[in-house]
Amino acid sequence: MTIEYIRYRISTEQPAFVEAIRQANQLLAAAPDCLSYQLAHCEEDPELFIWRIEWTSVERHLQGFRKSAEFGAFFQLVKPFYTSIQEMQHYAVVG
Repeated sequence: MTIEYIRYRISTEQPAFVEAIRQANQLLAAAPDCLSYQLAHCEEDPELFIWRIEWTSVERHLQGFRKSAEFGAFFQLVKPFYTSIQEMQHYAVVG
């Protein structure tokens, strides 16, 4: 398993961002290699969001989901917020 963390700074259009992620999560729910997902909103800095997505593996995320027919619809939902990404990386759980 791998965890993808996507950190956003969203200064405007927060309701549109949250709705886009909600719709994108519906597509993730149908993806066989997506195990879970969660959007968190920072309590100290209201412009910060972290989207946590668990995948079966980095390879299945990049070679499976990103090459699937569903990815096009997914990307169209999140594309308007692409420039707001501060970090997008895969992490392995330690311990």
